[in-house]
Amino acid sequence: MKDLTFQTLIAVFEEIFGFWLFWGMVAAAVIVTLAYIYVLVRDRSLSMRKFFLAQLSMPFGAVAAVWFVMVMTHSHVSDIGGPVDVIVFLGVAVLGAIGCAILVYTLQSLMRGKGDTSSDL
Repeated sequence: MKDLTFQTLIAVFEEIFGFWLFWGMVAAAVIVTLAYIYVLVRDRSLSMRKFFLAQLSMPFGAVAAVWFVMVMTHSHVSDIGGPVDVIVFLGVAVLGAIGCAILVYTLQSLMRGKGDTSSDL
């Protein structure tokens, strides 16, 4: 594997997670992203209360993402071998935290509706 291409990354992720789980996660990410864009366009502003609550969920998303990757790769904390492994796990944690915040904000906005301005700080 001399070149790191997009096709190589997809093949590696399909090997780690399995075909259906990987593409299911991709579809879920696309759906949540489109729902988030819909909420932002619909509301035309960010609710600071919803944003704060979404930020409170970020540590849970980070831990869940790292745990999920460790389960899927059959790894343990003792298997971390060097700086690259730490950087990868920090990247997974950051992406999990951001994804969780976006998911929580989107779900709050979809459940409470457009006209809920009483929840702003």
